[in-house]
Amino acid sequence: MVAVLTFVCFRLRVNLTIASLLYLTVVVLLSVTYAVVGSIFVSVVAVLCLDYFFAPPLFSLRLADPLDIVALVVFLGTALLIGRLMAQRKRAEQALQKVLEELELKVQERTAELAKANDELRGEINERQLAEEALQKAQAELAHVSRVMTLGELTASISHEVNQPIAAIVTNGQVCLRLLALEMRRPDDLRTAVERIVRDANRASEVIQRIRALAKRSEPQMDSLDINEVIREAIPLVQREVFNHGASLRAELAFALPPVLGDRVQLQQVVINLLINGVEAMAPIMDRPRELLIRSGHEAGEVYVAVRDSGIGIDAKTAEELFSAFFTTKPSGMGMGLSISRSIIRAHGGRLWVSPNPDHGAAFQFTVPIYG
Repeated sequence: MVAVLTFVCFRLRVNLTIASLLYLTVVVLLSVTYAVVGSIFVSVVAVLCLDYFFAPPLFSLRLADPLDIVALVVFLGTALLIGRLMAQRKRAEQALQKVLEELELKVQERTAELAKANDELRGEINERQLAEEALQKAQAELAHVSRVMTLGELTASISHEVNQPIAAIVTNGQVCLRLLALEMRRPDDLRTAVERIVRDANRASEVIQRIRALAKRSEPQMDSLDINEVIREAIPLVQREVFNHGASLRAELAFALPPVLGDRVQLQQVVINLLINGVEAMAPIMDRPRELLIRSGHEAGEVYVAVRDSGIGIDAKTAEELFSAFFTTKPSGMGMGLSISRSIIRAHGGRLWVSPNPDHGAAFQFTVPIYG
């Protein structure tokens, strides 16, 4: 590079200043390539070329001129300074590369740890889902057993509810036979009797279907429901039980309630359980009427159902324990009815609680969110 530069500059008759600048450029470029020894050697050669080819007198090497010494010092100083800077830059790049490698290694290690933790968390989530599914299945099985046991307790009420339409069917059938035996046939009376038979048969069929639904083991079916219809279907199943305990049942159902999203069978199970508990809570009462009130309404985006009895009441300590599994105040109770009922209401997005009445007894109340 120095030889080519010298030849070109000499042929073009470049002056000393331009030649010095070009030689200095060569020294700088060489220093940038980390060649410190080479840049020092080129600096010396460049000063000799400047002195021999471009500094008067030409073609003579005399370094006695102070400018020659200054040029040599400048060239060497530039080469050494740039070389040092480039060496520092190289060390900095090496240190940075080392840090980047260490950082990448740490990132890989951390990524592996996070991947392992993620796999463990995914496994725990799967185990939790399986446990929740098993718990839901066990709760469904327990709720089914509780419904079957409740139906067993309500045998008298169910028999009475079914016997009523059957007895009416028999009576109307006998009326039809007597009408057919008459010489003067009365078609209108016959039609009326047959219509009553059909009506009572449908009534008996509906009762049996409701009982089968309560006894059947099935998955929850979430539908849009009128909570008043749920209550009306549940009341006849406990009516005989209420009568046998010498109590009275009164319903105050709000008009045109908004629909709720729920499982009809499960909500009927909760209503029946609360009604039976209210009837049994009034059994020891002798000094006042045994009155049971079921009420419905809605407020704050929820539909509520309240069952109020005039029994012995509940103290504050027992109020929360009532919903614990296997806790019961009845000698023959299992302590699962209220616990299952609260689980059902929670699964519907509502809540179930008990509070004392101002005068006598207690009030059990549950809420279910309004559908839509």
